[in-house]
Amino acid sequence: MKALVYNGPCDVQVKEVPDAKIEKSTDVLVRITTTNICGSDLHMYEGRTSMESGRILGHENMGEVIEVGKAVDRVKVGDMVCLPFNIGCGFCENCECGLSGFCLTANPGTAGAAYGFAGMGPYSGGQAELLRVPYADYNCLVLPDDAQEKENDYVMLSDIFPTGYHATELAGMRPGDSVVVYGAGPVGLMATMSAYLKGASRVFVVDTHKDRLKLAEKMGGIAIDDTEQGGVQQILDLTDGKGADCGCECVGYQCCDKHGKEVPNLTMNNLVQTVKATGGIGVVGVFLPQDPGAKDELAKEGKLAFDFGQLWLKGQRIATGQANVKAYNRHLSKLIQAGRAKPSAIISHELALDEAPKGYEKFDKRAAGWTKVVLKPGR
Repeated sequence: MKALVYNGPCDVQVKEVPDAKIEKSTDVLVRITTTNICGSDLHMYEGRTSMESGRILGHENMGEVIEVGKAVDRVKVGDMVCLPFNIGCGFCENCECGLSGFCLTANPGTAGAAYGFAGMGPYSGGQAELLRVPYADYNCLVLPDDAQEKENDYVMLSDIFPTGYHATELAGMRPGDSVVVYGAGPVGLMATMSAYLKGASRVFVVDTHKDRLKLAEKMGGIAIDDTEQGGVQQILDLTDGKGADCGCECVGYQCCDKHGKEVPNLTMNNLVQTVKATGGIGVVGVFLPQDPGAKDELAKEGKLAFDFGQLWLKGQRIATGQANVKAYNRHLSKLIQAGRAKPSAIISHELALDEAPKGYEKFDKRAAGWTKVVLKPGR
């Protein structure tokens, strides 16, 4: 089969590799029809993780089941399915509690597993023609009859739509709240959409990329251009000095200042300033326990110079971590089916699998107009 293989920093290549296959009786084999490039893939692409060369990338996957293991009884050949990026077993303590992003079985020794991701187990990614799906009865979201018609919407259930929703949940957002979202990338845009679906009164979206801010405005967001680092004051001015009711961090450790210099603590400290006293902050942007490639000495050890005293003084709350996709994907799929949510609105490019290296290069450079890239292995 064809698959996108990680060779090393900024070097990915579509190669012929052995076909994915069923390895355990609880597996299914999926023919991938749509798979996305995620901002998290860029951390690996840039060589900022422990990703091994030769691995297949891709954790945002959707396709058709073409073979099922002998122990699979819910998922059938021919089903169109979307796969949560986090792999869960369904029976460990965390999975039983709905915390599938922190499965204790799928990646022994670590709480959490994923497809094609550094440190998240041996599982191959889905930027390929075929994908093995473990614990399939638990992990497959079987899609409704309009799956092919709305494929670009449903594939967003694999990660960024639930992750954006998760950010609002971690922040403790309630109907009527004002929300500040740091980052107008795909996850930040999904947090914006989710906040309005949940009844937000206003959503302030902070970024420096004007093309992405325009997309945020199309979703009803109030664009805050932070190019000159004046975003904090803009938000305070728009909220009578109080700050937003809650906030979402959707950027992560590779946040940059106006000079293009990485400042890993920038968004976190800005959120402390722009969220009101007693407000909640939800952090879904990726922060690593170690980042040897960082120029900041604290960041190399996965640490931040954080305004904890101000956080404490304001009585704010922080919740963090990757989304437990299965806690949200079924409910969010109903919004797509009913026409209430159209997450495909953020897609800027559809590419064939052979064009994936170009997609990575452009997306990594944050090239103007490159917001969300989907790959179609069947083309």
